[in-house]
Amino acid sequence: MGSLTEPAPGRSSRKPLGIRFLECIKGGNLSFKNHQAIVLIVTFFAYTSYHAARKTTSIVKSILDPQSPDTSLKSLPWRIGYLQEPAESRKLSWKLGDGWAPFNGSDGTALLGELDLAFLSIYAGGMFFSGHLGDRLDLRIFLTVGMVGTGLFTSLYGIGYWGNVHSFYYYLVVQMLAGLFQSTGWPSVVAVVGNWFGKSKRGLIMGIWNAHTSIGNITGSLVASALLTYGWGWSFVVPGLIIAFVGLIVLLFLPVNPESVGTDTNEEDESLSPKKIGEGATEPLLRRETEFEEQAVGFIEAWKIPGVAPFALCLFFAKLVAYTFLYWLPFYVSHTAVNGKYLSSEMAGNLSTLFDVGGVLGGILAGHISDRLDARAITAASFMYCAIPALFFYRSYGHLSLALNIALMFITGMFVNGPYALITTAVSADLGTHSSLKGNSRALATVTAIIDGTGSVGAAIGPLLTGYISATSWTAVFTMLMAAALISGLLLTRLVVAEVAAKFAESRSQSGNQSRSQTGVLDV
Repeated sequence: MGSLTEPAPGRSSRKPLGIRFLECIKGGNLSFKNHQAIVLIVTFFAYTSYHAARKTTSIVKSILDPQSPDTSLKSLPWRIGYLQEPAESRKLSWKLGDGWAPFNGSDGTALLGELDLAFLSIYAGGMFFSGHLGDRLDLRIFLTVGMVGTGLFTSLYGIGYWGNVHSFYYYLVVQMLAGLFQSTGWPSVVAVVGNWFGKSKRGLIMGIWNAHTSIGNITGSLVASALLTYGWGWSFVVPGLIIAFVGLIVLLFLPVNPESVGTDTNEEDESLSPKKIGEGATEPLLRRETEFEEQAVGFIEAWKIPGVAPFALCLFFAKLVAYTFLYWLPFYVSHTAVNGKYLSSEMAGNLSTLFDVGGVLGGILAGHISDRLDARAITAASFMYCAIPALFFYRSYGHLSLALNIALMFITGMFVNGPYALITTAVSADLGTHSSLKGNSRALATVTAIIDGTGSVGAAIGPLLTGYISATSWTAVFTMLMAAALISGLLLTRLVVAEVAAKFAESRSQSGNQSRSQTGVLDV
């Protein structure tokens, strides 16, 4: 029987170069907790760079389509409408406020919505394949390729500025390829973190770790906004270079699992270790190598794991809400008078980061609460229900003053991003190591991809619908978001009922044991 420190036959035991360099400096092997810290730090910055590159599009929207005059649903498709415009209207204007053809026309908002749809549709579809591949390939290499590819195509979007590119199809193809490479990120980082951390404090740890989503959005917003005055192309090229650089860091330093670096899981974290026979172990060891070669779980089998389908459908509507804010909040802020004044594109981009600041707090709170209650569904559903009045108040009263806008935006971000963060991290990792898998850890990336991939379909639909509905009424957009939040919570009703029933059963059991204990004492 092989030990935990010995990799299974046929698998490379070579440590990443960066790990070997750190061990050379230290003069000995890194501890298990050292490796855990490296995993959290490297994956945190990896996905921060993913979101920073993704966020730039929403910041540049108000530059590409600054006026959005009389945007409405035309009877002609965008392709015909654009081609029938005079050539003069499609020429380059180097003035910041004149927009960028073809997005500065009457159908500019709809065109930008089409780009969001293209990106997120490919992202959602690619997510399923990425999870399937991630359970079969070296996640370190897979993640690196995805990050470098994302950097390349994000930069190519910005190069259209200097290349004087006004072909809608150029930006469409670039966004689609960027979405494909972006899809490699989430299944990979969740699978790696899930390999290193047990379930006991997973909600809190992943809630804090998942702050990378909001930190990435904030970083992307601030960087893109600051670079707008130098030309909107820089708002894409710089984040593209950053994510490619972080991808190289991943290649050098990321240990995929304990076995890949020969670390003994019993050394520091017993939550990852199997209990001895007779101790009632309920959580299998999160590991890739056992006495036999594990077979990766199939796509259909992963869907059948209890809880995967309800949480995946819940995330469909939760990400519809979250990604509508991700892609349209700066545009909405810059096109809505706050206290009777319109904010500049740069100011709107900076202000929108407060939504993500609220999201950081929401993710940590949701993770901590779900750990304390041991109730993921109850926590997620409660946050989604609280998001409904938050959305209503932000739309109804956010325009009255800047201070009120900031406060309501922060609260909305907390309730919208809280369950989104919880489901895509702790819940995905829980279900990827579900007891029905009988110890097989090779389902983490697949389950993560199914849940987040399904959610990403909603993420594609939300921004697309917003591009059309907002032309008529932003109130209608917020009504759509409130309805989505309600449906998201309702989809977890069966799991909520089951968790409540389990809590009552546990309480009765504890009361019964306490009564029997007191009776035994009296008899003595």
